[in-house]
Amino acid sequence: MNIDELYKTIAPKLTNWLVSTGSPYHQACDLVQETFLKIWKMREDLRDSVEAAKGLAFTIAKNLRKNLIRDDCRITFVEEIRDEDAGSIAPHMPESEIEAERAALRKKLLEALSRLAPPLREAYTLFQIAGRSINEIARECGIGESLVKVRIFRAKEKLRKILSEMGVTL
Repeated sequence: MNIDELYKTIAPKLTNWLVSTGSPYHQACDLVQETFLKIWKMREDLRDSVEAAKGLAFTIAKNLRKNLIRDDCRITFVEEIRDEDAGSIAPHMPESEIEAERAALRKKLLEALSRLAPPLREAYTLFQIAGRSINEIARECGIGESLVKVRIFRAKEKLRKILSEMGVTL
């Protein structure tokens, strides 16, 4: 399969789709470039079907956008939040107390993760901690994407229940 021809055929449609589903134009262009870089790396394994490559390109772009959105939404921790009228909403805690709280929470989370069934724990940690896409996890584990999604969902539900029982408020 000729990647240049594939790019000329699919890239405009993929860019339009990304823009029409909410990505800014410059970001859509970057995602298309990154998508085709991944396709180029996989060129040996691709069949000569343009339709199969088109589906692959859209799936890769969708997952790249999800990863980008997830990475942009990382929580930023601040020591104190001030409101003009209310004063300090989150009182300053000594660093040692903050570290002790984090260590206790980390310990509870690790304990909760250890109580999950191995297939659920594997899917959840690959997705949430390692940042892998559903597609990557499916290939790595040798299972279907829908089963990966089910395992992640079940792991989240069980973790909520276990952490709630441990007294962690979510």
